[in-house]
Amino acid sequence: MEQLTGLDASFLYLETENSPMHIGALAIYDPSTAPGGKVGFKQIMENTLKRADKVAMLNNVLMEVPMGMDHPYWRTDGPFDPEFHIRHIALPKPGDWRQLCIQVARLHARPLDRARPLWEFYIVEGLDNLEGFPPGCFALVSKMHHAAIDGASGVEINEVIHDLTPDYGEITVPKIKKERALTNMELILKAQLNNIKTPFRFLSVARNTVPGFAKAIAGVARGKLDRVTDTPRTRFNSNVSPHRVFDAVEFDFKDVKAIKDAVEGVTVNDVAIAICGGGLRKYLLDKGELPEESLVAMAPVNIRTKDKLGTAGNQVSQMTVRVFSNIEDPVERLKAINVGTSSAKELTNAVGAKSMTDYAQFMPSTLSAAAARLSSRVGLANRIKPMYNCVITNVPGPQIPLYFTGARLMASYGLGPAIDGMGLFQCIFSYAGRINIGVSSCRSMMPDPSFYRDCLQESFDELLAATVPSSNKKTVASTSKAPAAKTAAKSTVRSKKVSKKKISKTSTS
Repeated sequence: MEQLTGLDASFLYLETENSPMHIGALAIYDPSTAPGGKVGFKQIMENTLKRADKVAMLNNVLMEVPMGMDHPYWRTDGPFDPEFHIRHIALPKPGDWRQLCIQVARLHARPLDRARPLWEFYIVEGLDNLEGFPPGCFALVSKMHHAAIDGASGVEINEVIHDLTPDYGEITVPKIKKERALTNMELILKAQLNNIKTPFRFLSVARNTVPGFAKAIAGVARGKLDRVTDTPRTRFNSNVSPHRVFDAVEFDFKDVKAIKDAVEGVTVNDVAIAICGGGLRKYLLDKGELPEESLVAMAPVNIRTKDKLGTAGNQVSQMTVRVFSNIEDPVERLKAINVGTSSAKELTNAVGAKSMTDYAQFMPSTLSAAAARLSSRVGLANRIKPMYNCVITNVPGPQIPLYFTGARLMASYGLGPAIDGMGLFQCIFSYAGRINIGVSSCRSMMPDPSFYRDCLQESFDELLAATVPSSNKKTVASTSKAPAAKTAAKSTVRSKKVSKKKISKTSTS
């Protein structure tokens, strides 16, 4: 039995009817590599169940403290019920990319059942018309609550349920002991004990972090560190609806690295943020809504230490990053982002990357949950100045092929929560020589996700052409093939192009 940290519990408190706080992924598999050339649903359930002892969160249920007096606990409930957690659906013909995105968005919009372990898998068949994938592929849509995992631990869990070869071995169901549930009186007594300890813990954390805050404040005052305070309001910064959209675009990792190598000092993460910045610029220009100030992204930072590898939960801090959507030239935008991310890292390091997680443990549970519900009901996000416009998270994945029940993983795209005041989530994920951007948003904020995908694609094309001139002739052929950039979906679902005329009239700053 383990108590949730303040940061983990905060994702439970922030959850509202319109904002489920789970993260997820869309993974697409080719079953032809499996023994016998096919994979059965029963095999998938059995193969996942046999790994239940390797991933604690698959078997853990929440145990709430009466009256919200303290953060909840995780309790092992024995092996999970595969027939509840692993579900089977199919797309009707033609089974194309757009249909899949719509289905993924609908699944992602539904909250998880808090009375059960906080995860669900959906096996989706009928994918016979996905550009770039062979007919007969199937998808795995996963949902796991953010209270249990972050992006890095999600990748680790992903590696546990996959194999390095199509041979996934003999199936044996592990024995997992069910933990006794504490009585309400026991939980109240533990809460009272924790409350007695809290002031002393707070003093210890403050003693360790105050020097960092002082250093950061001094750095900002002297102009050595940049603190972002001019976040503009956009369509993504109001209250969200309960409905979601999803889409994704994919590129060759070699092209992204070529861009990185062409501009001194930049990182792959800088390139990915620049692509997002260009995509947002094009999208908002088309809507006539591009603000003069740069949009600002919240970028989670993995602070998981070696001794925390293999554990669930959240070990993250965050950076505040301008995406420089107000700069038209793609190379100048990339250079500006490099300077901005470097400054953001210095500010985060000065404060202390663990400060957010350290202070989150003191968050009052009852007050936090009530505040989130009240904020949603009164539409507070519509009235206050936003801190961020969107989330951009970079989750490096394995660069070798993985297999799930013998089927080869062809591609995987990340999904995240859309919350009041920040209704756009962009997940950058790399796997086996490819890198993609998965986009999750509120349907009322982004009713045309395929158009935003086109904006990201054109942003990448322009950046590649500007930094790697030899790529000009091959750009369209090499990048739009992704299902990944999904050429078929791009040409058949939406033919609208970003207005070059509008862009050329906008000044560069």
